[in-house]
Amino acid sequence: MVAQSALPKPAAVAASLKVIGVRYTTTGLNVRTQPSTDADLITVLRAGTKVSITSGDKSGWTSILLNSKGRWVHSQYLSTKKPTLAVSSSGGISSAPCASGSAVESGLTRDAIRVHRAICARWPQVTTYYGRRGGGGGGYHPSGRALDSMIGDSTVGWQIARWVRANARQLGAMEVIYSQHIWTVQRSSEGWRMMSDRGGRTANHYDHVHVSVYGNSGSS
Repeated sequence: MVAQSALPKPAAVAASLKVIGVRYTTTGLNVRTQPSTDADLITVLRAGTKVSITSGDKSGWTSILLNSKGRWVHSQYLSTKKPTLAVSSSGGISSAPCASGSAVESGLTRDAIRVHRAICARWPQVTTYYGRRGGGGGGYHPSGRALDSMIGDSTVGWQIARWVRANARQLGAMEVIYSQHIWTVQRSSEGWRMMSDRGGRTANHYDHVHVSVYGNSGSS
């Protein structure tokens, strides 16, 4: 039998759920029972969702009040301002050749070329791309089904990653990796998932946005 003194006092529980402000989700955001990626997943909030935050925080996690219960989300995906979200529309996807050149398109599938032209049209400051390359054991790059957009600004990197995700169907994209996070069509309901540490900035995709494509399924 648990001693009465070991039980949380009602006042303490209430204080832990005290709302101290509001935030907006900047992407599809996993909500968990505890501040851990191993904890149970409750739901996934859509980008732009307004949430009430409580006084709890722990190592990059923020406590929110959801259906009168304390839940946990990654702090980095919360903003004090409501984000302007990309509209998933083929009308905003350019198919014009890139001003920075088209050499990278050699050996790429139609979807990978589509992704290249769409990104270079919207973010002309990105001028370095890597596409098809050799490699044993198969993979997206050797088959021309992947594009790396090299960036030095994390804000731009996330803009690209989120835009590709929002327009994945039109682009023919199946996977987006940036800043040690991955999103895939197959597990889209889970939002951005943290990846294991691969040991370096490039290996962890901090200096480029990686997009894998189906090959020839886009519609723009």
